[in-house]
Amino acid sequence: MPELVSQESELRKTVKACLELEKPKSFFLYAGAGSGKTRAVVEVLSIFRDRYGKLFRQSGQKVAVITYTNAACDEIRRRLDFNPIFSVSTIHSFAWEQIRTYHKDISNLLRLRLTDEIAILREKQETGRSGTKAAIEREIQIESKQKRLLHLDTIKQFTYNPNGENVGKDSLNHAEVIAISAGLLIDKPLMRQILVRKYPFLLIDESQDTQKDLIEAFFAVQAEHSDKFGLFLFGDTMQRIYADGKEELEQAVPADWEKPAIIINHRCPKRVVTLLNRIRSDADGAQQKPRPDAHEGVVRLFLVNDSDDRDKQKIETEVGRMMAEVASDDDWISLHAVKVLMLEHHMAARRGGFHGFFKPLYEISNFKTGLLDGTLSGIAFFAQQVLPLAHAALSNKRFAVAEVVKEYSPIVSPDRLLASKTSLEEIRTVGKSVKTMSSLWEDGADPVLLDILKVVDHEGLFRIPDVFAPILSGASAQGQKIESVPVDAEDDRNPVIDAWREALSVPFSQFQAYVEYISDRSPFGTHQGIKGLQFPRVMVILDDNEARGFMFSYEKLLGAKALTKTDEKNRLEGRETSVDRTRRLFYTTCSRAERSLAVVVYTKEVDMVASHMSKIGWFENQEVIQM
Repeated sequence: MPELVSQESELRKTVKACLELEKPKSFFLYAGAGSGKTRAVVEVLSIFRDRYGKLFRQSGQKVAVITYTNAACDEIRRRLDFNPIFSVSTIHSFAWEQIRTYHKDISNLLRLRLTDEIAILREKQETGRSGTKAAIEREIQIESKQKRLLHLDTIKQFTYNPNGENVGKDSLNHAEVIAISAGLLIDKPLMRQILVRKYPFLLIDESQDTQKDLIEAFFAVQAEHSDKFGLFLFGDTMQRIYADGKEELEQAVPADWEKPAIIINHRCPKRVVTLLNRIRSDADGAQQKPRPDAHEGVVRLFLVNDSDDRDKQKIETEVGRMMAEVASDDDWISLHAVKVLMLEHHMAARRGGFHGFFKPLYEISNFKTGLLDGTLSGIAFFAQQVLPLAHAALSNKRFAVAEVVKEYSPIVSPDRLLASKTSLEEIRTVGKSVKTMSSLWEDGADPVLLDILKVVDHEGLFRIPDVFAPILSGASAQGQKIESVPVDAEDDRNPVIDAWREALSVPFSQFQAYVEYISDRSPFGTHQGIKGLQFPRVMVILDDNEARGFMFSYEKLLGAKALTKTDEKNRLEGRETSVDRTRRLFYTTCSRAERSLAVVVYTKEVDMVASHMSKIGWFENQEVIQM
């Protein structure tokens, strides 16, 4: 494979020239879908380790590496043999590490941020309709933010956990940490100097999705200290899937930076690479090449006439059967061996069997992020304590039961054991409590989450999160003020508590399915949730009607709907349209396929879509199947 070897040799040569400690040269490395970006990241870091490892160990300096997920951090650390000269972290962990000692500055910036947010919410309240669900939620948010403002002066030290719950009065949330970190980097010359002194090189993976204010702050640091600070960005602007990433990042890269590229797609078969190039041709025109030894692959487009009475799960099962035949791959028959990707999380929740738990919580706007990454207050309680204890107890794994109990149960806490006349009695007590809880699953029962919560609370088995207190006490709330009222009272309901009450009314099996989903062990996923992942068989579900979104429109992308006036205005002004956003998502999902790809489109305009696909040539005529 001479072309592949030549490209990798040239890339290594270019990157090596940038890694000069005395005179670093920043770069943006274009690494398209399936290009082996993680391998390229490790290659760059390995070059640096071989050249400067000893010097950095002696000076105490490090190379900062920011990547997208904790799993990606672990993988890079492993590939680098856990070398201490590399500080590998997620963007939230890195941002918090930079600001964690600047408590007075955090307080000042947070005060400005909260004041602005309250002003915006009040303006919406004045212009919006009163009495609506949105108006009630806004009022609760206003009251909550006002209380935070009043409490700021009493906070001596802020706290933040990038991987867990941040619900205390002194806690910052994820968005606040990113915003404050960007603000301090821009406003504080000393902070920039400290960053450069500690990390002469900063490498950012998935840079197109890194929050735009923080990316711009890093650009400012590099511009000010270009003679001693190297900023290395890895990414692909076509795979930007979050709205807060910097638009047109590649165009924003300074002219004196290097712009190397990896154009070989190591992941996808030839037919999928051809499809990706066609999808991208009307965007930025960047093209990839498949590996010379890549197999051909199979792609099919299924156009389904959408109506209320169509059984979509049955249709998708039939698509799997048809793909098994055309791809000569029987694993398509069982959708558990297929990754099914769709636009909205509630679509995955419905197919994955956890919609009853997911839907009420997802409807609370400020719950969404915590619900999707498992950090929402109350989620960790069930996921890290109740779920593993139930699994261990029902499987008669005594050692596993003891581990969970020792870690979380106040019954056997060191203080209580010391205060007890006999620690054996406390151990017996916790054993009885575990048995009482596990009895809820007797005879194959699937207990409701609220019933489990009540037993845990009654037995004192675990500490109950504050968010569940009003539900257990039969209370409702007005804003953050909890008042005892009858459970069925209709006045002054708090939508947050009502959402949790509804979510806790479902069987435990739904919560298990939800945990499988957010842990990426489910056969279902969303366009936004598969960054960096790849699967042998991919089924992409395009269904605007079920997604009910307004940021994306597959009907427009596929020719079933005309652009709106706003889209046309944005297009003429060179701004992003809903079609641009949708094209990127579609590109990203299709690029996950290692062997074969099925695209299922639910639409009432099957003929229009078929005609448009024939016109633009994304799919061959024999690849389009109408159902």
